[in-house]
Amino acid sequence: MSQSAGQPERSLPALPRRLLDTFFSPGKMAEAVARDPKWLGALVVSMVLVAVSTALIPPEMMAEVQRRAALARGATPPPMTERTLQFIRWLSIGGSAMAIAMISVLMSGIYTLIFVFVLGDEGRFKQYFGIFTHAMFIPTLLSLPLVPLRIQTGDPQFTLSLGSFLVFLEPGYLLNVFRFLDLVQLWSTAVIAFGAHAIDRRRSFGSALTIMMFVTLAFALIFANFLPT
Repeated sequence: MSQSAGQPERSLPALPRRLLDTFFSPGKMAEAVARDPKWLGALVVSMVLVAVSTALIPPEMMAEVQRRAALARGATPPPMTERTLQFIRWLSIGGSAMAIAMISVLMSGIYTLIFVFVLGDEGRFKQYFGIFTHAMFIPTLLSLPLVPLRIQTGDPQFTLSLGSFLVFLEPGYLLNVFRFLDLVQLWSTAVIAFGAHAIDRRRSFGSALTIMMFVTLAFALIFANFLPT
């Protein structure tokens, strides 16, 4: 984002300040990161947080999820030895951390494609990537207090979604759509909308948020077909 003529460029706040602003002052964080799109520190923090929350899930629960998936496919689950459980544990921890990095790259690319190449906004991939990695701090941090609920429900992927409150809906595609709409992820999406507004001031926050919510809904409509009922 270009600076006004004669306006001194402000320094980027330290990472802890930026992460705190992500929660309590997302517009301020978005302006700073759009101006100087640093991303590595925020990405590493999110990867560590999701790895920690995954490590707190008992490996036996992970193994049970895989056993049920194998039975649903009509396959015979492999025997779960102590060595196998430890392998599942470390694979889950590493996989969850890597998933954060891959999702950040993929979604930042999608937002860059939509806003810059389709809608003609100003901006670079690095700016959207910087905003996205900071916004991911919200769901990865809040994944820690969800660990007890995941253990209690026996679902290591449990989230607070719109579907969590629609108990009157029968299991099926429609409920899966609402299950995909994670409330914390929607909060994170709103933070990214602040970023799109900060990157190009011609794009209002409301317009950016509407576009991103449509993208989120489109993903929900697609991937709801693959969620278990």
